[in-house]
Amino acid sequence: MSEAALRPAPCALRGDESRAGDRGFQDARRWEGVRLGRGSGLTCAAPGPRRLPGDPAGPGPPGRPVPRAPNAGEKFPGGGRLGLAGSGPGSGCGRSSAGPGAPPGRAGGNAPRPPPPPSLPPAAAAAALPRRGAALKGGTPPPGALAARAPRSLPLPCLRARRRGPPRRRPRRRRPAAADAAAAAASPAAADAAPGAAGGPGPRPPAPCPWRWLLLLALPAACSAPPPRPVYTNHWAVQVRGGPAEADRVAAAHGYLNLGQIGNLEDYYHFYHSKTFKRSTWSSRGPHTFLRMDPQVKWLQQQEVKRRVKRQVRSDPQALYFNDPIWSNMWYMHCGDKNSRCRSEMNVQAAWKKGYTGKNVVVTILDDGIERNHPDLAPNYDSYASYDVNGNDYDPSPRYDASNENKHGTRCAGEVAASANNSYCIVGIAYNAKIGGIRMLDGDVTDVVEAKSLGIRPNYIDIYSASWGPDDDGKTVDGPGRLAKQAFEYGIKKGRQGLGSIFVWASGNGGREGDHCSCDGYTNSIYTISVSSTTENGYKPWYLEECASTLATTYSSGAFYERKIVTTDLRQRCTDGHTGTSVSAPMVAGIIALALEANNQLTWRDVQHLLVKTSRPAHLKANDWKVNGAGYKVSHLYGFGLVDAEALVMEAKKWTAVPMQHMCVATTDKRPRSIPVVQTLRTTALTTACADHSDQRVGYLEHVVARITISHPRRGDLQIHLISPSGTKSQLLAKRLLDHSNEGFTNWEFMTVHCWGEKAEGEWTLEIQDMPSQVRNPEKQGKLKEWSLILYGTAEHPYTTFSSHQSRSRMLELSAPVLESPKSALSLPQTEVPEDEEDYTALSTHGSPSILQTSMCHPECGDKGCDGPKADQCLNCVHFSLGNVKTSRKCVSVCPLGYFGDTAARRCRRCYKGCETCSGRSPTQCLSCRRGFYHHQEMNTCVTFCPAGFYADESQKNCLKCHPSCKKCVDEPERCIVCKEGFSLARGSCIPDCEPGTYFDSELIKCGECHHTCQTCVGPSREECIHCAANFHFQDWKCVPACGEGFYPEEMPGLPHKVCRRCDESCLSCEGSSRKCSRCKVGFTLLGNTCITNHTCSNADETFCEMVKSNRLCERKLFIQFCCRTCLLAG
Repeated sequence: MSEAALRPAPCALRGDESRAGDRGFQDARRWEGVRLGRGSGLTCAAPGPRRLPGDPAGPGPPGRPVPRAPNAGEKFPGGGRLGLAGSGPGSGCGRSSAGPGAPPGRAGGNAPRPPPPPSLPPAAAAAALPRRGAALKGGTPPPGALAARAPRSLPLPCLRARRRGPPRRRPRRRRPAAADAAAAAASPAAADAAPGAAGGPGPRPPAPCPWRWLLLLALPAACSAPPPRPVYTNHWAVQVRGGPAEADRVAAAHGYLNLGQIGNLEDYYHFYHSKTFKRSTWSSRGPHTFLRMDPQVKWLQQQEVKRRVKRQVRSDPQALYFNDPIWSNMWYMHCGDKNSRCRSEMNVQAAWKKGYTGKNVVVTILDDGIERNHPDLAPNYDSYASYDVNGNDYDPSPRYDASNENKHGTRCAGEVAASANNSYCIVGIAYNAKIGGIRMLDGDVTDVVEAKSLGIRPNYIDIYSASWGPDDDGKTVDGPGRLAKQAFEYGIKKGRQGLGSIFVWASGNGGREGDHCSCDGYTNSIYTISVSSTTENGYKPWYLEECASTLATTYSSGAFYERKIVTTDLRQRCTDGHTGTSVSAPMVAGIIALALEANNQLTWRDVQHLLVKTSRPAHLKANDWKVNGAGYKVSHLYGFGLVDAEALVMEAKKWTAVPMQHMCVATTDKRPRSIPVVQTLRTTALTTACADHSDQRVGYLEHVVARITISHPRRGDLQIHLISPSGTKSQLLAKRLLDHSNEGFTNWEFMTVHCWGEKAEGEWTLEIQDMPSQVRNPEKQGKLKEWSLILYGTAEHPYTTFSSHQSRSRMLELSAPVLESPKSALSLPQTEVPEDEEDYTALSTHGSPSILQTSMCHPECGDKGCDGPKADQCLNCVHFSLGNVKTSRKCVSVCPLGYFGDTAARRCRRCYKGCETCSGRSPTQCLSCRRGFYHHQEMNTCVTFCPAGFYADESQKNCLKCHPSCKKCVDEPERCIVCKEGFSLARGSCIPDCEPGTYFDSELIKCGECHHTCQTCVGPSREECIHCAANFHFQDWKCVPACGEGFYPEEMPGLPHKVCRRCDESCLSCEGSSRKCSRCKVGFTLLGNTCITNHTCSNADETFCEMVKSNRLCERKLFIQFCCRTCLLAG
């Protein structure tokens, strides 16, 4: 498409609406008060054809014409035209009247009304069209109603709609909190963001709170804004019995257009109604009520716009340009190098060396599209794994704009399958895999859009990677809708020919806002693999959320001074600025692709088991690492640890499928209980894990779900924990300081993987704590209304067979004593016991091998078998042996504190004194320290106090390096108390000393140029000046060369420039003072230096007026009004 086709059409806006432009309802919460037909003053005349982002750009599904949504500029039946800001993305500001020659189906054209459905007879078709001049149903105003109310307005250029339109799933980009606060304070549109700012009748804003109420700690409801209303579209999801033909008939009978089946969901169809508003804060009525009453319609739902954001942290937007490969910049692939700061490998290169590069595996990125002609993506691009859900065509290319906003999907795709050895950009983790893209975030995201995206070609696509979700703002609780949940279930049951589609999800970037990813229904699902991030030094990134559903982690970005991820970028470029948990999901998707090449028969649950078994805590630093009842080390930050590609492919190559999944609803407690304030409510459930039902019995756990309903005056004050029978404590919810909602939770499912491998039977404990904040009335208590415990797992141990037990990766054998047979048995023939029949063979008490007893070895025993069922009776170990021959050696999966795992000898060896965990025996190989010591990050030693240039992290007992700009710091690297030369201390941070005419850019971390009219400033625009440059005056927050009409310059003490003051309200212009007018407004007459009201000039009293004149009071407006004639004679 040419640039001219994307150029905005001119339009006219009135009043405050001109500030909004045509932003496609960029934030529906700002427009929740707008009602069509109530005083909207926006009209638009688009001069020619123009393609909308929502219009079809290619062939639609075979056998069905591509439907067209109502275009901007179309007439309503009866001749009316709609003029409302935000009538569609890129629509050129709403409906307009172009010439009759404009082609139909194009934005800005005067397209004819769509004909009735073809299935109606001619008579019925004529009756189906509204009569001329009649009001439309479903809340549409009568024709011309808007034009009648629209006052005369000035033409202004119309802003083309940005992709961040109405509330929708937008990219998760985050700036540091300081930058966000500064941008919010400096934004001139901040005051226009309130509901009803465009002239609509939206809800009345809350009255400001009196200071007395604040002192009395009044309820937050008295001062909080009303909850935003949902935004409804003109699309419906409808469940119709009888097949596609019956769905077409039902749609036509009620004036709808059937856009086809929703993904692979049988009997669910996507209906579109052209006579309904494209967006409205009110759900539609009228003919839709009759559709609900149709006997063939089992269920229907008008689609709401949802917010989904890409999980990317905003960082330096500058792209890099390379002619040669930047393989060496991929630091996360080179952690084994001598000077690398990341000490633990993800072992991707080791997996490549074994021949696994992702061949014959298909990965698709669910995002804002991918640049399919990018030189690093084109060799592996798969058109059959791609689709444009937003545009309803087969080209997933992103929409280009000046800000390159739709770069997210292309960056994620490069991580997975960027081509190797092509002298361009990077090398993808699965560089021989096929890569596709589903463009679904660049428009309104509804339940239908998500369900369609999750269900595209599930028997062809192996892995779906998604790095987006609900807002990570610390107050949102949202998840997949009814259709998206069914799409997940269909994928894991029918996808990949029954093996199950693999869904990889980014865990979220709301760490700074105190968010908790258990409030995200996508990462909190048993069907998704939730992936978190760690920095190159193994620390928690500032954006990371913690929750019990996280399965594993990868490297990603950290603080602004730490390295980020290099990948492909828009416009065939490369970038070194990819950030956030958006990085981690495609990384894991690529590593899983390597495993699927090693074993393409892995089920979706096999992949989760493999990640649990092969991920390693490595050097990841967290104070909540614990060992669960099955021996797995797990954390709320990192799940089971850093992914290990080599271990994953080696394990996958020999893997035997785990037994069938069972689901057991262990308990449902519907007894209401009050939640005491500043105390803990404990409720227990004793369960047999459905032992009486063979098809439901859960012996060994995988996922555990607590479905909870709670009413509470402030949801963010709640903390919830679940304790398993083995004593493993999972944090299901942490306090969220920004969550002021009083909605509580309704059947919300909290999921944990921390009990993986444990036995399910026993007593489970649910703990709920209410810790009131200062802005809440602590006397109001919450209530636990009901909760259910749902257990997922297997009836038998998933690794009981010898063959599957043997399939552990990198199992170096331990030297073990040979089991000698008694002399009486030496003459017997040596018969080999089949591996798939017995796990170990133990001699009977009589010592005769002719009498054999078979039983299960301990899970940590290797392939040589064992002498008994305990861990200290193994002949060799799968992971490590602890102890020695004198102290009885036993097999363990993880070495205990004070020891490190020697992989070459498969032994647990003791660390140096003072070290709690270590990577070797040397004093410089400590990873963490015992009580009373601090871990020195630079030297990897344990010290009793931190040296200069470092600060003591009391939570993790580490000596951490201060920021390079800090001479001394406390508690945090950037919390400086003394700065180095060339820096100044500001709010606990050291910022560069910027020269006059520049300002400090907290996002780019450098000094930027002020506007040429500014001497000092806080930003680059002319509205962000602090002091004006020479020969400029300060007026209306801007520096101008001369004061405008109605203003006069005035010197201000302490300022290097003059300030423009407003003249008297009667003056058109003035000089030196507000009352010394030089010209008057209409209706006033200049008398001396004063403007007086026009009327018959007369005197009140001659004697009095002579006194006024003699005392030189004629210049005062009050006296002029009474002594007009005398004062005029005075000149």
